[in-house]
Amino acid sequence: MPKTGATSDAQSNVEVRHRILETACTLFYQRGVRAVGVDLVVEKAGVAKTSLYRHFGTKDDLVAAFLKREDEDFWGTWDRVAGRHVDDASAELDGHLQWIGERVGRPNYRGCPQINVAAEFPETDHPARKVATAHKRQMRKRLRGIAERLGAARPDELAGQLSLLINGAFVSSQIFKPDEATPLLRRTAHALIKASRS
Repeated sequence: MPKTGATSDAQSNVEVRHRILETACTLFYQRGVRAVGVDLVVEKAGVAKTSLYRHFGTKDDLVAAFLKREDEDFWGTWDRVAGRHVDDASAELDGHLQWIGERVGRPNYRGCPQINVAAEFPETDHPARKVATAHKRQMRKRLRGIAERLGAARPDELAGQLSLLINGAFVSSQIFKPDEATPLLRRTAHALIKASRS
């Protein structure tokens, strides 16, 4: 059955929004949010500026959408790994440190998008800063759940330590030797866990 005009228009709108967001995400991550203007986004996406503002309203809304997409990707990976180790907290943590170590070891890795954006926008009420803050709080919450399952005497403290370890890896990718990040993360995490049980 042929598409109606309304269905075609709706699909076209979805495709345009997707193209704008894909382009913005690539540019924001590669160059930094403040360095990328909406003119560059619409030029690279091949759309009219009115299309960008129709779908995102403001550049701040586009930045927040970028971080939300990164958020969904990160937690999607986290959930897949967690799902494989429901009954083994130690294996789950090792699994997370494996993919995080692989992520920070990529040649095109430019750091955690949430940390990068938080550094660019000091205003705590900025939409993107709120997404970044929520992301980091969610990480600590999830790590606390793992710490509790590991039998840590002070699970919130261990969660904070593991958060520092992971976030430290996100901002230290340039100092890692090839294939060094994952073993460093795991050995450090194991030392923290051992100390937390004593």
